Amino acid sequence: MAQAMLVFIISGLVILAYCSQASNERTYQEVVWAVCGKLTGVLCEVAIATYTFGTCIAFLIIIGDQQDKIIAVMAKEPEGPGGSPWYTDRKFTISLTAFLFILPLSIPREIGFQKYASFLSVVGTWYVTAIIIIKYIWPDKEMTPADILNSRPASWIAVFNAMPTICFGFQCHVSSVPVFNSMRRPKVKTWGGVVTAAMVIALAVYMGTGICGFLTFGDAVDPDVLLSYPSEDMAVAVARAFIILSVLTSYPILHFCGRAVIEGLWLRYQGMPVEEDVGRERRRRVLQTLVWFLLTLLLALFIPDIGKVISVIGGLAACFIFVFPGLCLIQAKLSEMEEVKPASWWAMVSYGVLLVTLGAFIFGQTTANAIFVDLLA
Repeated sequence: MAQAMLVFIISGLVILAYCSQASNERTYQEVVWAVCGKLTGVLCEVAIATYTFGTCIAFLIIIGDQQDKIIAVMAKEPEGPGGSPWYTDRKFTISLTAFLFILPLSIPREIGFQKYASFLSVVGTWYVTAIIIIKYIWPDKEMTPADILNSRPASWIAVFNAMPTICFGFQCHVSSVPVFNSMRRPKVKTWGGVVTAAMVIALAVYMGTGICGFLTFGDAVDPDVLLSYPSEDMAVAVARAFIILSVLTSYPILHFCGRAVIEGLWLRYQGMPVEEDVGRERRRRVLQTLVWFLLTLLLALFIPDIGKVISVIGGLAACFIFVFPGLCLIQAKLSEMEEVKPASWWAMVSYGVLLVTLGAFIFGQTTANAIFVDLLA
């Protein structure tokens, strides 16, 4: 399924670059505002704020998951509740890490200094994939492969339920517009080649991790595959450290995106342009950061399952990948109706409608599952 969706995912990135160049806007929400109008622009900004907020919660849960395993080795105590000292408690370790590292990195106005951590994040991602593949090919003696009772999905519903997770994994569209505009020579054709290569690499990483992890542990595999490995495995412990480092640097970046959207909405509501409200910007930024940080931390402490978070925000990711790019394509082509050939115009508009329909379906299905599954449970 991921391979089939890759075509639509890449096309969404190309559409956003095309619309960014046509509208001369440099961020995702500004492109949607310029091309689709005020109402769609506001909806887009609210969706971005909600998505980044939920993803920050997921990141804190990931930190807790990986720290539990690392601390179990360092403290030389059995995992699980009971018998552990207070300083190894999950809630304490997540809070301590968040206050010491994430909060200081989230307060600054600019995040340019974080570019140096991106290289380590990429290296860490490749390392995690390599370790999982190696552990499958040459498993440790103490690891007993679990049975794979059924490698096929139980129904088509199960297949569609995987879509939000795929969307969450491939969603880079919100940050793609600034990246496109940061190129020395931003051209849509060149951008198409860049994003195609990037998505193919991401697909290889995800497939290598997912397939080998599932074949190693079978139906007993944990949704966070690194949790399935023994805590004492040092190679896997290094992979966990890389994941924590990646998340520690990714949280402030996502928070920055969400905070920028909230700031823009507030200033528009007050009717004040940004340049006229510089005096109180720092006070407002610190307050926004503290409220955001404390809310995400509290929710992460009481939502132990990352799958529940991803199932919700995966639907919003579908909106950024399919719905908003599709609407931008439709609006852009409607404005060019008299300048292009009818056949080309209809093809582009029809493709835009297809993207919007696909994204709306995934979002609707995810929302319905989040509501009705919890009610039935």
